[in-house]
Formats: sequence, structure tokens, C-alpha cells
Amino acid sequence: MKKTNTVLLEISELRRPSDDEVRRHFADTCDESLFKHAGDLRDRGHGNVISYSRKVFIPLTHLCRDVCHYCTFARTPRRGKSAFLPPERVLDIARAGERAGCHEALFTLGDKPELRYRTAQEQLQRLGHRTTLSYLAEMCEMLLRETSLLPHINPGVMSRDEVARLRQVSVSQGIMLENVSQRLCEKGGPHFGSPDKLPEVRLQTMRHAGALSVPFTSGILIGIGETRQERIDSLLAIRELHERYGHIQEVIIQNFRAKRTTKMAHAPEPDLSDLMWTLGMARVIFGPSMNLQVPPNLTPEEYPLLVSAGLNDWGGVSPVTPDHVNPEMPWPQINRLRKHTEQAGKELVERLAIYPGYCLNANNWLDATLVSRVNRAVDTEGFARNDAWSPGTNAAIPKAKPASALCLTGAAKVDRILSTAAAGNRLAEDEIVSLFSARGSQFQDVCAAANELRERTVGDIVRYVVNRNINYTNICSFHCTFCAFSKGKAHAHLRGQPYDITIDEVVRRAREAHDRGATEVCMQGGIHPDYTGETYLALCRAVKAELPDLHIHAFSPLEIKHGASTLGVSVEQFLGQLRDAGLGTLPGTAAEILDDEVRAVICPDKLSTDEWLSVSGTAHQLGLKTTATIMFGHVERYKHWARHLLRVRELQEQTGGFTEFVPLPFVHMEAPMYLHGQARKGPTFRETVLMHAAARLVLHPLIPNIQASWVKLGKDAVRACLRAGVNDLGGTLMNESISRAAGTLHGQEMAPGMMDALITKCGRIPKQRTTLYAMAPRELRERSYRAIELSPLILSRAKRTARAGSARAAAVNSSSG
Repeated sequence: MKKTNTVLLEISELRRPSDDEVRRHFADTCDESLFKHAGDLRDRGHGNVISYSRKVFIPLTHLCRDVCHYCTFARTPRRGKSAFLPPERVLDIARAGERAGCHEALFTLGDKPELRYRTAQEQLQRLGHRTTLSYLAEMCEMLLRETSLLPHINPGVMSRDEVARLRQVSVSQGIMLENVSQRLCEKGGPHFGSPDKLPEVRLQTMRHAGALSVPFTSGILIGIGETRQERIDSLLAIRELHERYGHIQEVIIQNFRAKRTTKMAHAPEPDLSDLMWTLGMARVIFGPSMNLQVPPNLTPEEYPLLVSAGLNDWGGVSPVTPDHVNPEMPWPQINRLRKHTEQAGKELVERLAIYPGYCLNANNWLDATLVSRVNRAVDTEGFARNDAWSPGTNAAIPKAKPASALCLTGAAKVDRILSTAAAGNRLAEDEIVSLFSARGSQFQDVCAAANELRERTVGDIVRYVVNRNINYTNICSFHCTFCAFSKGKAHAHLRGQPYDITIDEVVRRAREAHDRGATEVCMQGGIHPDYTGETYLALCRAVKAELPDLHIHAFSPLEIKHGASTLGVSVEQFLGQLRDAGLGTLPGTAAEILDDEVRAVICPDKLSTDEWLSVSGTAHQLGLKTTATIMFGHVERYKHWARHLLRVRELQEQTGGFTEFVPLPFVHMEAPMYLHGQARKGPTFRETVLMHAAARLVLHPLIPNIQASWVKLGKDAVRACLRAGVNDLGGTLMNESISRAAGTLHGQEMAPGMMDALITKCGRIPKQRTTLYAMAPRELRERSYRAIELSPLILSRAKRTARAGSARAAAVNSSSG
């Protein structure tokens, strides 16, 4: 046998080695080349992230029909002692975990005690059950009903029907394979007398889980008398099942710890080098993407060294309950775990019981009743949301955590990306994804780089426009799953009445806005089935006839496409007509995510990506500037954000027609796809700030203005974005219907005085601008600070068609003919 693993490492550098290659080329020796290679593989799959789950440990029963020679978890019945935790005790433990910020409820229990102990049968009967697993299912249901926790269960060997039943009430399941060696089950072996430890029985449970698409945890126990060859065989058996079903979400390498009252009390424990060798070989066998875990409490002094051997997860760590399987080994405090993780050059990130890759494909891996709970608990990468902030809410922004002064893995790569962006060069999709993945000190580095670039490019001035939003109808024939504003057949159940205001009311609001110092009126609405291109032309003519100096910023690319098609003219012709009727610029809304994979889910009947870009590009060619937006934080991934930014950049390179880029974080509270459990709770605070920072970096130097939406973010989050590349706060709005319909609590108007105070408090210089970024006229600026209260809105429910508008519309149409 070779003294090193050189051949095996060379193979695994290119691909995952076959079973035969692993068996032929693995070496018993433990050397630095193995660890370095394993660490490199891990970094390729997981970057600088080491994950963990904040859990509460619920030992439903300590009774077990097996007699493993190393176990202290299993106990025999005791007179006067309940064999099972009663429901109220289960709930008390769970609620204590919930108060401590846990997401996971780990149920651990002995295997089928009712088949060995009469007392177990009797107590189960009193609880209304025949089997332990039936009672377990009831307790999982109770936690799902009464708490926010997500159950992960380790119930032992199960039939296919039992796996299926428990899939309905848990987000993941697990069983330690421990070892495939039948020898360990023979007399004198640690599993002798334990029928549920027969390798084939355990493998069959794992097959059932795979066939039923259950995210599953397994692993091996080392140091119980097995050989290293048997460890390799066990890991390969797990890999074979994963290659067939794709359901093994993590592999645990657990080291045996001798316990005083067991038959193996004096058995030697595996040392650190043995544990690291096994971990390194597991990484080589499973490759970059598998999640490999070693419990940190079982190597309390040396566990940081395990990071170097390919580990990417610490497993579940409980701030409230002990490790009932290894009670003599307390969990490390999470702050200490974070410190040691950072010392190893990694960032500690919390996950759920179900791993991120499975969260992001929850429809394929979870019972339908659990999908919404997981969607609402994760960020865009599938890791746990660990603060209460969401766009549109009044929740406090999370406190900034001190950044590690240590150099994290990937820091040099991020630095290179930031340098490339600062030089104005185009970033690749994977480089932009790296920016969005930044956490901890790298997050702060990205924000600082964006802010430095902002200061160098546009200085310290923060601009905004005094304007008024006029949403003339909320009736819409399209079926966007995120929209809480529109009223139509798809969304008739949503709050608020359908309306279709008259052109007289539109003009009245525009006049009132101008009297209050507005330089712009922004007009958009739903795609009313009775609207034609003449409706949009009439709106422009009516406003311009009354207020020739007021800038009209109106009509999304979707409205443009709709108007052109109803008149039977090209988009170019219709835009020319609108320009001649007084249209000044277009809002770049309806962009959502410029990737048809996402649009097929959130707006299947809307413009395609190419159509949106085409309408915007045509407008630019006609001299009509537009904004560009992104609506993010619902079902999409970081790669979709990156593609969106790159498509906006590419069009800007061709036309130069975008005035600003506006990130619009998804406001979830009343959005249909959130209410139906299909979407996340908007982007996290970290992701929201990063979107603004990344926009500054990716779009430099082509789009100098990056805008924050105060109506979605609130003042505190706006301040954070101003420190991350933002130089524009959009409009004062006066009225805002779309975000308000979705549930935002940040109001409808940010008056100039309030806007100035917000900007000044951040050490920046406020300035009013026009839509096209000229200085707002002095008279209008002065008027804006003396604005009186707005008159009540008139929301007409009268039907308006292209043939039956107001008297004013008819007059304007005839006079402009």
C-alpha cells in the first residue's frame, strides 16, 4: 500500500473517485497532503461558510430495545418514572428553545421500546398510541401547531409507511449507519444483541427515505472496533444511496467516547489524527458539495483543527438543552464556536434542520404543508433568517456584529472582484454571486468598497425628486403572483376595492402636486382590460394641457406593450406618439427579475426578459430616458440577481438610456405568493444592503445613480444603504399605493424637510432634482417646503373605457388632433 494518498487525491481533483479507486488507492497514513486537499475540496463547495443549527434537544423516550455496548442514552424502565415525555413537557422544552432563538426541534428516542418492555406498551396506550413512532408523529404535529420550530427526527429503523407518515410532520430525518460491518453485530461486538443495528436493516430505512424524497442525515461512528477499510466501505455505502436518490443532506463523522457505566468503558477512543483522517477521506469520497459534520463537543479542545480536514458543519448546537446522547460533553457556547470558526478563516452561519440546498427545492423535498414554513424561515441562499427585519415592516434593523479582524477564506478573491468593479470592468456572473454571498467582514468590505466608489464617482450629494405617484387603476388582467395591488379575477380576494379614477381626478392630483412643489408626476396602473393606447395618450395630453411644465414620468414597459398592441402599431410608433403627447420618461418597472426562469413562476403572462429590454431599448433610441428596477427577495436566487444586473449593464452599454437603478425589495405581508406559502419574507437586511452595494459596483461607471426606496426600506435601512453606495432617494411620492397594498408600514410621503433631515443626519448633502437629474427650479423648491395637506383622494369605481372617458379627455383629444 502506498504511504500517501497521492493517486487518490489526483483523481479526486478532477472528479469523484469510483468505489474501486477509493478501495485501491486509499492509504492508512495521515498526512498534511490529505488535509490540504480535503480543505480545498470543501472550499470549492462551501466557500468560507461553516454552518450549524441552533436546536433544542427533545429526548422523547430513553427506552430502547437495543443494547449497544457504548450507549448511555438507552435506559431500562424505572418504577415511578414515566417512560415517555408527556406532551406538556415536550412543549415546555420546545418553547424554551424557541425563546432562545432555536429553529430546530431535534427528537431523539430509543428504538421500538414497546417491542421489549410491557411498561412501554402500557404507557403508549394511556397516551392513545400503539407505537412510539405514532406518538412521535403526534408530538411533531403539536410543535408545528404551537411553535415556530421545525422538527428533525432520529427515530431509528423505520418501515416505508413510517417514513412516509413522519415525512408529513418533519423537515428532515436521520439514522446513523454507524458501520456496514456485519462483524460488529456478532458476539463480542458492540452491536451484538441489537437487532436494529444490523447494517442491512439500517440501509433499508435509508432507501425508504430516498424513495420518498426525505432530506436525510446519516454517518458513521468511529472507534468501536471497526477497521479503516470498514469505515471506507461504510462511507461508500452511504454515497451509493445518495447517488441513487440525492437525499443525504449531511454525513456525520462521530468519534466514540468511552462512558463509565458501559461495557466499552475501557475501550480506547480514536485520537484526533484518526478522526481527521476519517474526515479527510470522507471529503475525498463525497466531493466538494456534501455537508460533512463532526460534533464539536466530542473534541472540546481540538475541534477548530477539524476545519482544516474538510468539515463544513458543526451540527446542532443547543443553547438550552444538553447533549442527551453524550451528556458528559457540554455544547460549546455559540459565541465561542464562532470565535474558533473565525480563527480557522471561516464564517459561522446558522441553518435550519434541513440544509440550504434542500430548502431551495422545498417543493421537491417536503410535504406541501411544510413548504411555507421553510420558505418563510430562510434567506436567498437557504440559510436561516436570524433577525425579524423584512422590507415594509417596522422591525428594527439587526445590530451590526463586530467583524473578524482575521483573514477569511476567499478574502483575496473578493478583493480582486472589488478591484475589477472599481476599475469599471464587467464582472462575471459567478463573481457577482460572490458579492451577494458576502457575510461578516466580507460583507463590510463589499459595502465599504461600494461607498468609496460612490464618493469618488458622485460625491456626497444625495438627490431626490419632489413628485406625486398617481396609480389610476388597480384593475389588472395579468396574473403576477407577487402583486397585492391589482384587482382582477386572479386577486379579487385581496384587500381594498377595485377603482378606476377619472382623467379629471388625475389632472386634479397633478395640479395639486405642482402647487406643492412637484416637478414630476409618476403615473402607472394595472393593465385594465378596457384600456387602449388611446387611454395612455389621453392621460398625457390632459396633464400637459393643464400643466405644460410638469414632467410626466409614466407607463411601464408592460403598459407600453399593451398600448401599442391595442392600437395595432409598433412599440416604436406608440412611444413616438406618447412622446409627442408629452411623455418625458418611463419608469423601469415590470422588470421584476430579468430572467425567464423566475418570470415563469412570478409573472408567467407578463413581458419576457427580452421584451422588457426591447421596449426599454426602443425608448432610449427615441430619446426617452428610463429607470431600471429589480424586485427581489421572493423565489429567486443570487444567480438571478447577477443575471439581472448584467442584462441592465449590457443594455446601458448600448444605449446609455437608464438614469438610475432602483432595487425594490419584495414586501411580503399581503403578497399572494407569500400568503400561499410560495415565497420568502423578502430579502434579509444583509441581502438588501448588498443589493444596493452590488448595483453600485456592477453597474459602474455606466449608471452613476443608485437609488434606495424609502417606502419599502424605512429610514434606518435607508441610512445603511447610504453607507453602501446609494446616492439617491427617489421621490417624495405624496401618494403610494403599490407598496402600501403589499403591507408596507413606512407611509406614503417623505416630505422635503424629512428627506433633508434623513440625509443630513448621515453626514451627506441633500439636493432636490428633476427627473433627469437637473437642479429643481428655485420657485418649486421653495414651494415644496411650504406644502399644505393633500386633499382627499377620489377613487372612482365607475368603468372607463377607451371610448368613454371624461369630458376633459374628449376635449383634449379633439383639440390635439
